[in-house]
Amino acid sequence: MDVTITGAGGRMGQMLVRQVVKTAGARLVGAVEAAGAKTLGRDAGETAGLEALGVKISDDAAAAIGAAKVVIDFTVPAATVAHAELAAAKGAAMVIGTTGLSPEQAGRIQAAAARVPIMWAANMSLGVNILQALVERTAAMLDADYDIDILEMHHRHKIDAPSGTALALGRAAAAGRKVKLEEVWRKTRDGHTGARPAGEIGFATLRGGDEVGFHTVMYAGTGERLELTHRAFSREIYAAGALKAAQWALTQKPGLYSMKDVLGLAG
Repeated sequence: MDVTITGAGGRMGQMLVRQVVKTAGARLVGAVEAAGAKTLGRDAGETAGLEALGVKISDDAAAAIGAAKVVIDFTVPAATVAHAELAAAKGAAMVIGTTGLSPEQAGRIQAAAARVPIMWAANMSLGVNILQALVERTAAMLDADYDIDILEMHHRHKIDAPSGTALALGRAAAAGRKVKLEEVWRKTRDGHTGARPAGEIGFATLRGGDEVGFHTVMYAGTGERLELTHRAFSREIYAAGALKAAQWALTQKPGLYSMKDVLGLAG
């Protein structure tokens, strides 16, 4: 499995490089960073704290993606879309962990997936994907007398809020209630907001320190509260999930997939 990592000089990119080296049958063939990045020209292995791998970090995404069978991308929305379109043109499968894409950008990912298999998930961890399934089932069992709120916390450097995982959990809860999340969500509360309407799904966001990822879904009823929680202690769980997804994607037909498909949780 020939792999190219985009954003290879970042924290997640370095973790992915290390995971490629640890994965039997996987080989790093490309490493991409944005123009002007400090890591350009450095060996991707050495940048990730390993021995040299003979793969230089480059800003030539087309060449690096063209050399790969599968591309793993945890970057930023605009870059992810460009990389997906390159992957579609080059015939490479793709795994995407980027969040915060606009509807227009998501549509371009969907268009690229008509040509190559793309696995796109807000969170690659097994635990989070099981949590999503539990959230949907629980929401289906509890009526609107139970208020749903999603609390999430991440490190101070995270650039989008609520997190992609929090939104995915919100969509799972909305699916359980057979409504569209966008019709019932409340992303922030401030000032005199009035009484909470029935059926609302709320979000609360915390940022600070080096928190890898903390998510709690609360179902608050009269006299009781049910909480479902996941906490990540290392980004390694995301890297391991991404490599598992990459191996799976190589065997699929063109299409847009999720970690539920990879883990057999769909349906």
